[in-house]
Parts: sequence; structure tokens; C-alpha cells
Amino acid sequence: MHTDHDSARSARAWLALAATCSSLTTAWAQTPAQASLPTLPEVRVHANKTMGDPHSVGQHRLAPTAGGHSDTARQLSALPGVSTYGAGGLSSLPVIRGLADNRLRILVDGVDAMASCPNHMNAPLSYTDPAQVDAITVYRSVAPVSTGGDAIGGSIQVDAAPLAFAPAGTKLLTQGQLGLSLRSHGSRAAHAEATYATEHLHISAGSALARADNQRAGGEFKATTVTGRAGHELARDEIGSTAYFSRNHLLNLGWQDGPHRLEARLKRQDMPYQLYPNQRMDLLDNQMSRLALRYIGEMTWGQLEARLHHETVNHDMDFGPDKRYWYGSGSPPTGSGGPMAVNGTPCAPVGTATCANGMPMLTRSRTTGARLQASVPWAAVGTVRTGTEAQWFRLDDWWPPSGSAMAPGTFENIDDGRRDRIGVYAELEAQPSRTWTVLAGMRADQIRMQADAVQGYNPAGMGNQARDAALFNARDRQRTDRHLGLSLLARHQHSAQVDLDIGLARQTRSPSLYEAYPWSTWSMAALMNNVVGDGNGYIGNPDLKPETAHSLSTTLDWHTADRRHWLKISPYITVIRHYIDAEQWDSTANAPRTVRLRDQFTTLRYTNQSARLYGIDVSGETDLGRNALGAWSLAGQLSHARGTNRRTDDGLYQIMPLHGKLALTHRLGAWQGVIEGIGVAAKRRVSSVRNEVSTPGYALLNLRGSHQWKNVRVDAGVDNVFDRLYALPQGGAYVGQGTTMMATAASSPPWGTAVPGPGRSLHVSLTMRF
Repeated sequence: MHTDHDSARSARAWLALAATCSSLTTAWAQTPAQASLPTLPEVRVHANKTMGDPHSVGQHRLAPTAGGHSDTARQLSALPGVSTYGAGGLSSLPVIRGLADNRLRILVDGVDAMASCPNHMNAPLSYTDPAQVDAITVYRSVAPVSTGGDAIGGSIQVDAAPLAFAPAGTKLLTQGQLGLSLRSHGSRAAHAEATYATEHLHISAGSALARADNQRAGGEFKATTVTGRAGHELARDEIGSTAYFSRNHLLNLGWQDGPHRLEARLKRQDMPYQLYPNQRMDLLDNQMSRLALRYIGEMTWGQLEARLHHETVNHDMDFGPDKRYWYGSGSPPTGSGGPMAVNGTPCAPVGTATCANGMPMLTRSRTTGARLQASVPWAAVGTVRTGTEAQWFRLDDWWPPSGSAMAPGTFENIDDGRRDRIGVYAELEAQPSRTWTVLAGMRADQIRMQADAVQGYNPAGMGNQARDAALFNARDRQRTDRHLGLSLLARHQHSAQVDLDIGLARQTRSPSLYEAYPWSTWSMAALMNNVVGDGNGYIGNPDLKPETAHSLSTTLDWHTADRRHWLKISPYITVIRHYIDAEQWDSTANAPRTVRLRDQFTTLRYTNQSARLYGIDVSGETDLGRNALGAWSLAGQLSHARGTNRRTDDGLYQIMPLHGKLALTHRLGAWQGVIEGIGVAAKRRVSSVRNEVSTPGYALLNLRGSHQWKNVRVDAGVDNVFDRLYALPQGGAYVGQGTTMMATAASSPPWGTAVPGPGRSLHVSLTMRF
């Protein structure tokens, strides 16, 4: 069992929170309702339209079109300090100021979304098509305790449109929309949604489909065309394993009567495939079903909100069409493409059945969650929000036998993994003076984790499977972590032209199941546990301690009285104790490597260290005025982040280098056009323990335009106008084709190739509303 580093301090924190909740409960009964105070700083993004309101502190504006992308996470990269890890075409992982994935709390329609895959292929935002998103709210670095918990880098809230009801006195409301988008490289998407509503009843349903072929880079970036499959080759400019196909469906039901509203949202995803250029396997089926219930009631004392949800995920992985499927010394069945060679040696004569037919990997998960929150105006003070939430997560990850080396048993990667979280919080939003608004909160969480005993394919099999399984099964696999979270956000209106935002927080996160419990040091098995796309193999560590981050974030907002010109400067720093990083691992000795391997793929084990991240985000916009040709404005942003492992002085993995963009916007009536330039500096500071590949700098030019009629909107544009060849600084290692299961010099492609960005891409989309 593991607890926070100071048990006595945690106990005092729990008692203090209990006392706070008790006093607030008393206050509810003694105070009348009062209008709530202004909401504190957040970044609010409206998908497929102008993003955010530049007149509000902490908000940023995106260009006029979503760009035809079907990846919801990519929309976040328009915000200063926010980028995305490269992954599958629909599953980018958002990064906020150098912290990503499990270090962020991601809520989709109020539901905690978690990845159920050893490669995080079903990332939280991959379950929502951009056409089904109404708004995205982002808290960078410091999040209020009501939206935080078990995260250290901030929070992201993705919301569908509120359920619409017919206005009072109107019998019926019917509305809907249809959309179609086309993009280079065979990308196409369509969506439809319809609503039927009365004053009390709401029924709506919708579907969204997205499909794409492999992307093309702006030039040849690799030396090989082989895929390991007879008769199938990829051109040297084709980015292997970037195709995808996904279908998302939803059904919404709602009922309202006076101050009470009940909602039920049913979401279903059917993803036949999504291939990955920076993972050694591919997603070949993903089925997700989620039912979310919500009650909102306006009481005489304030507002009560209750949520309950249940989600199931069935996730299958194996080798996609661009990766070698048959391994070993035997012969594939007739019609499978013929015998394949391993290191130039063909399979044995027909009749020897030692070829491995792929490597099926299966994951099943169940998530149940509940949340109860009360918002109570407190006379002469402000608004108090208190709540409690719980989540129960179950996961099984197993690999059926395949071939002689991976047989006769089933490899249990995580057996009956459990991760349960329960938390309580209280926060006060107040306006102590005309120029100050503050939001202060405290929360406490308890995380309990456990996994059952495991086994390998074969007790006598390669890679020390018997040794590693015995060591894992003999140890205590249960743990309990207790978190204390504190946050303070404040806004000071210094003058009509200057605002100042300040955020302070203590935030804590426990490791995920995939960081704690993958147990095998066998290189092949470790390669299957990789959530960051660097081509390496990872081993879990049940002894990991929770990460504790202390963050300071500020924003100086200068603007003219009419907000036609504004500039925001946002420096920040985060120091993380027990940061979960990695160390190279000697599988034979079952110990850290004494001599680090360089310039090659390797095996790593998660370990606690210490880290510091700091940087600055700058954004601004100026109105250039109007002339006979229309209205003109110029907007730009610049971000710089630096992350350091304080124990080893190594760079942190996948930190985005200095980058910025400049956009000239033109508006004339219903027309809006943008000329956008993007510049990214060379990435030289990398994570040497992971042998992260450095990338050169680059500059891109994008053109976008849109025209809005009453019920019809057309968007079109060209990205990477000059078809530049460039490498994605956060795209990871290219392992999108060939013998991807060989992490040696014989791998194809070999170490050292970064995933490139797409070449010139044309897109057009049409949206009709009725």
C-alpha cells in the first residue's frame, strides 16, 4: 500500500475539508438565493465557428473554419500553449504546456473519458466527432478544483450543444443539420443530426462518419518502400499507417418541467480501423457504448446537479495492412501472400506451422461514474460550489496465442485491473471588491488500484516470462493513494486597459493502470505497452508514487477600451515532485542499465523522478481598419516551453519547441478569409533516455476561406500551400510500415525517422441547417 508522502498532513487536510463542508451546509440553510458572480478565467473554444470571445480574459480566437479535420483534439492547437501529440488520424493527444494524456483531466459531456488500450489508441477525444461538439473549455496549468482532480496539467471540457426545447407557448420545435467535407489523401466525412422537441420533451439523434486513406508527406522521407507483405509497397513519400474509418452515433432524450431538467445521452462508436504511424500495432476494431444521465434542478437555495454514467469499451489490435503480419520460420497458409522472410531468411517449407499469424491484443473495460454538485449563492460573499464524485474503472488486457513462440497460453498483460477514485471538493467564487474576482477551492481524492495475478504465453518461453510473472504475482498489487488539491484563481482589473490573472495550484495525480501494472521485461511484450509513440518498449512499476505539481500561472492582458487591439502575455512555471519519467532497463539483469543505449530503440521502466516546466505564451490581435475591400485584422501568437528532469538534467519527452503563427483575416459581408503563416523552431533539446529524435525547424503557409448564407455555410482552404516536407516535433518515431516488431537494427524502418507532417492538403466542406 502506498500513501502520500506526508500521511499526517493528508489527514489534517481531510479534516479541514470536512469542517469546511459542514460550515457550508449550515450556510445553505441560512442564506437566500443570490445571483451568481462572473465566471473566472477560462479558455472557451467553439468548434466549427469563430473560437472564443476575444473580449473575455483568457480566451482565444481560432480561424473561421475547422479545416476539414475529423480529429477533435486538433482544434485545441489553435490556443497558445496547447498542442497535440501525433497519433492516429482521429486520436491526437492534447498537450497543455508540456503535460499531456493522463496528466490532464478530460471531460466529455461531463463524463471522465479514459483510454482503454496499452497504446492509448482510443484516446478520450477520439470518441467525439468535431461535428458533434458545441464548445470546448480549456483550463491551462491551473484548474478549479470542481473541474480538476487526479490531474496536474489542467483540464479540458468538451460539450455537445445543450438540449433544445420549444419556447413557452410554442407547440413544436424541429431542426437539424447536414454536413459533408472532402480533403486530400482520400479523406471524407459526413454528419447528420435532427431534433424534435416540445416545451417539455426533447428527442435528437445524429451520426457522423469519417474515413481517410494514407497521407502523403511533402517529399520523400524514408529509404524503404517495403511493408513486409508480398505485393504491397508504399511510396517513399507515403506516410504508412495513417488511414482510418470511424462511425459515431448519438441519441439524446430530455425532459424539463419548470426548474427541473433530466437528460439522457446515449453515445455509440464503431471504429473498424485506425492505423498508427508511430505505434507498432494498429487499431482494427473499437466498440464503445456510453449512457450518461444528468439532472439539473433550480432550488430556492441554489442549483443542484447530479450525473451518472456507464461506459463499455471493446478494443482489438493487430497489424494493419502496412505492417508485417507473418513472423517466424514456418509458412503462411495458402492465399496469405506467400512465405515471408525474416532478416532475409524465408519461412520454412510448407508443413511446418511455426509462423506467427499476427499478434492479436484484446482490451475490455467498464467505467461507471457518478457526480453530485450543489451551487449556492452566499449573501455578501459569493457563490459556493461543493460536490462529490466517484469513478469505478475495470480493465482486462490479454493477448491470445499466436504461432509457436507466442503459445500455448494467453498472455495476460493486465488481469482484472481496477482503478477506483472518490473525491470531494468545495470552492468559493467571490468578488471582494469592484476590481477583484477570486475562485478558491480545496479537494481531496482517494485512488485505489489493484490487479490480479498474471501469466505469459509459456512458462518456458523466451524473454524471462516465467521469472517476471512470478515476481509480479508474489508482490502486493494493491495500493491506495490520497490526494490533496488546492487552487486559487484571481482576476484583477487594474484599469480599463489592463487586467491581470493569477493562478496558483497544488495538484496530484496517481499513475494509470498502464504505468503501474505491465509486468514483462521481454522486449516484444514491452513494445506493446507504449502510450507516447516513441517506438520504445515500457515496463510498469507498481511502486510508483503519485505526482504532485505546484503551479503558478499569470496573464497580463493589455487592451484598448474598445478591444480592437489587445495583447496577452502569460508566463508560467510548474514543479513536479515524483514526476513519472523512465529509465533504460536491462531485461536480462532485471535492473537499470549501467551503460545507456543510444541512437536506437530500447526498453524502459517507469520511475519517479522530479521535473520542472516553465515557459511563456504570447497572443494578440490588432484591427487594421476598413477600406473598400472590407475589414482587416492581424492576429498572432508565440509559445515557448522548456521541460527538465531535475534529477538527470535530461529534457522531458515531446516538449514542443518555440513556435508561433501569424494570421491576416479579411471580412467582407458574409465572406471571411485567412492567410496564416506557421513557424516552428528546430527541436534540439530532447529526452536522451528515450533516444528521442530531434527535428529541424520549418515554416508553412495555409489559406482558408468561408462564406455564410442564411442556412448554408461553405468552407474551403489549402494547408501547406508550398508542399513543404517537415517532421512533426511531437509526432514520435515513424514505425508505420514493415517489420515493426523488431526493435533492432533490422527493424524497418530503422530508428531515427520522425513522423512527417502531411504535404499540401486541399479541403472543402458544406454545412446546411434547417
